[in-house]
Amino acid sequence: MQLPRPLGREAASRKYDILSALMAHALSLDKHVQRQVLRIMALITTRYNWQRDELTMGQGEIAKLWSVDERTVKREMARLRAQGWLVLKRQGARGRVSVYGMDLDRMMEDTRPAWPLIGEDFIARLEPRAAGQGAAASNVVPLRAGPAPLADGSTWAAAQARLHAEDAPVYGAWFHRLTEVAMEDNCMTLAAPTRFHASYVATNLKDRLMAALRAVDPSLREVRIVA
Repeated sequence: MQLPRPLGREAASRKYDILSALMAHALSLDKHVQRQVLRIMALITTRYNWQRDELTMGQGEIAKLWSVDERTVKREMARLRAQGWLVLKRQGARGRVSVYGMDLDRMMEDTRPAWPLIGEDFIARLEPRAAGQGAAASNVVPLRAGPAPLADGSTWAAAQARLHAEDAPVYGAWFHRLTEVAMEDNCMTLAAPTRFHASYVATNLKDRLMAALRAVDPSLREVRIVA
């Protein structure tokens, strides 16, 4: 998605949207992710220049803000860069601190699965921006089509192909990242990348998933989603 930079009359609401998405994303995951997101939210709210897309803050200052040592800051900043949330714009040298930018589009894309936890009004407000047009708001989050699954002859691969053909965006958002971990007693166990992902599929998409699996192997009686 291409999120307009939070400037002008709508700046405050856009900033709150970004922070709300980060908050919901963190609360849906484990304590390690929660701590990481809290740290970047601290940088955003205290020292980030939204207009210039610049974060200029030394490791000592960050360590003080986070109540950690500078080695922890170095490791965490490296993780955030690898994740794509922080972008190094200018390397520090000769007593000058490094300048970072923040990829707000990447943050919103990564937090998209948590949007329904905030509410339909949040989704409806964000969707026109994601589409890059002034279309009427909808309760459906725009999703990207996932890549076609690889055919390896397995039941799960064949079921993935059916799910992709039925609805490529939903497949890309929810089914593509499931992996088969066990098959016993006519029950297939699939692993999801996070607990929230597993819970969402089990609650909202299990019937569709089971239908695709049974179309390939009618002997299947159950599917379990774990994280």
